[in-house]
Order: sequence, then C-alpha cells, then structure tokens
Amino acid sequence: MDTVDWDDPGVEEQWCNQRREETTVYLHKEGLVHGEIGSWPAWHVAPYISIWAVESLKTPGAVGWWVISGDLPTDYISASSAKHPRQALRAFAETWEDVASHMRDGTPHPSISIGPPEMSSELLPNLEKRSEILRRFADDDAMWDNDGRFIDQSS
Repeated sequence: MDTVDWDDPGVEEQWCNQRREETTVYLHKEGLVHGEIGSWPAWHVAPYISIWAVESLKTPGAVGWWVISGDLPTDYISASSAKHPRQALRAFAETWEDVASHMRDGTPHPSISIGPPEMSSELLPNLEKRSEILRRFADDDAMWDNDGRFIDQSS
C-alpha cells in the first residue's frame, strides 16, 4: 500500500482542489445561490478538514457562507454570525452537537438532517467525535492568530 506524503505541496494542492470541487457540487445540490468560492481554503488540515469562504451575492466581495468539507459531513452555515474561519469551525461544532443531541433523543432536528433517520444510531458516534474534534481545534488558542487564522505549527 502506498503512503501519501501530506507534506508534499502538490499532494496538499490536489486534496484542496478536490475539496473545492466537492464544495461546488454540494452547494449546487443544496440550491444555495452564491458568488465565488475561494480558490484556496480559508483554513484546512489536510486530509481531514477544510473551511471554504463563499462570497455573498448580496454583498459582493464579502463572505456570505462558510462550507466545511473533508473527512466529515459537508455542510454550510451563514457567515452572518461567523466572521472568521475559527468562528465558523466553532459554529459547525455547536450545530453538529445540537443535531447529535436530537439523534440521541430520537427526535428530528427542526432544520437539519444528516443521513436517513434509520441510520442515526450508526451516524451518531461519528458526528459526536467530529464535533468534538472541531471544538478542540476552535478552542485551542495556540493554533490561531488574532485574526482567527490557523497557525501552522508543523514548521
């Protein structure tokens, strides 16, 4: 089995390009009308998580939406209450924790569905783990600068 060298910039670029395409397809499927999708993630940890800034049509040049994709559910949120990738990451964590709580209780979430209801017991542990990971990343001050950007600690 071949191992992937995630320190290779070409490998990272290919992964990011695939996530961007995934983001484009997802937003089209969701019917979200939007402007440009960033050419590079606003934040990412390949091969696990990427956060994409999506331009607002109402306010060109401004971020209107954030999309998360990678080794987790692809999802989007409004940028109205999340101005930076760090805030978006925390918002995804909180949203997924709320959805997981509904799954645990056996009640449908009022506005979000992740997978078919009959798969809730299978999806719940993964959703809980991923929301916990997102929260840990978002809450770790050492990983972010004052503008809410990720600090690469690998170099």
